Amino acid sequence: MGVYAVGTAMSDRWLSVEEIAEYLGVSRDTVYAWIGKKDMPAHKVGRFWKFKADEVDQWVRSGKASEESDDAPSR
Repeated sequence: MGVYAVGTAMSDRWLSVEEIAEYLGVSRDTVYAWIGKKDMPAHKVGRFWKFKADEVDQWVRSGKASEESDDAPSR
């Protein structure tokens, strides 16, 4: 029988595309686009994409999710 610290195991679990989209407040299509175009941290598990919230948080804080990080020239 395993022993888990309360709150630790669940907060560190892998999130699905649907869950990370809800977490960020964006659509699933946006998540898929960010994986391909903006190098969003995602891991393929079988045929499903999975995410660690802490990796995604760091990626967002680095500004890589912003529109300004696109290759479009700025004004």
